[in-house]
Amino acid sequence: MPTVAPDAGQGSPQPDHRVVLEAHGLTKHFPLRGLSRGKAVHAVDNVDLELSRGAVIALVGESGSGKSTIAKLLSLLIHRTSGDILLDGESVTGRGRRLFQRHARRVQMIFQDPFGSLNPIHPVRYTLTRSIRIHKGRLRGAELESALDALLERVQLTPPERYIDKYPHELSGGQRQRVAIARALAADPEVLLADEPISMLDVSIRLGILNLLKVLRDDFGIAILYITHDIASARYFADRTMVMYAGQVVEQGDSESVTQDPAHPYTRLLVDSAPDPDASARTERSEAGEAPSLVSPAPGCRFSARCPYANDLCLAETPELFDLGADRSARCWGYSDREGKPDVSGVTRSVKESI
Repeated sequence: MPTVAPDAGQGSPQPDHRVVLEAHGLTKHFPLRGLSRGKAVHAVDNVDLELSRGAVIALVGESGSGKSTIAKLLSLLIHRTSGDILLDGESVTGRGRRLFQRHARRVQMIFQDPFGSLNPIHPVRYTLTRSIRIHKGRLRGAELESALDALLERVQLTPPERYIDKYPHELSGGQRQRVAIARALAADPEVLLADEPISMLDVSIRLGILNLLKVLRDDFGIAILYITHDIASARYFADRTMVMYAGQVVEQGDSESVTQDPAHPYTRLLVDSAPDPDASARTERSEAGEAPSLVSPAPGCRFSARCPYANDLCLAETPELFDLGADRSARCWGYSDREGKPDVSGVTRSVKESI
């Protein structure tokens, strides 16, 4: 992978769209101690996903749904309870320093808070130099300066000399996030795990960061997992969207379909909750109730307490992800062939024939 953006006259390389990083049955339970010993928080349960070169998958859901836990599992920052993670088709564990470093060269994280992820006592030069030397050896002199300039140019902080010796507090929030992205790019990764990369930034500069990530996707073929609670930005930025609720994927499909014509009641809630200046009213009926406890959760649909369509079947048995066709699926009994299934015809338009 090149270290600088390709020349505009040469055109962008075409990504091969091969699957780089994938997870099967990914599960993470955090055991409790003290009086609750023997129980566990079911943070992530049986999640499958594939990240392909030159493509973006958005992981959408409210706080506590398990989105950030998935990123930490994929980056091997925490160990999974069960399931498998494959990089280029080979299972990875990350147990051991060398195995972890080998994985980190190809899979990098971008954290939510750029000020918190950058050391405030060191300038940009130190931060990027350290990352370059970890992943590319101990470059010095003109070779190091060239590599530093290339990283800053790649994240559109130009001219580089304006930023290279500044401290984090001397930069804006958007500039700090670009430095954090540059640090990740020092490894020339194939995968970026972007955990709420714009949520701590002013609204006016969020689009610039998303456009930068689009350039990295299109020009360098980087696979991106975009974690967000903002389903509207998922439509703009991501090729596919996966919606999470209480540790489970409840809907997935192409971003346009999921965001414009949701199939799961929770996805409908997210869409209806997004700011819409043209809407005359906002749907409130699904907001009653509370999210379920993830400590040894009871059987049944985890959204049933907040779902206006839930019936006895939803309370008694946990639904699977049902195929809706067109590479879409939803975890809702309303799309099954079971007797006594709930009537969810009010959720969506285009998949009514499946109900």
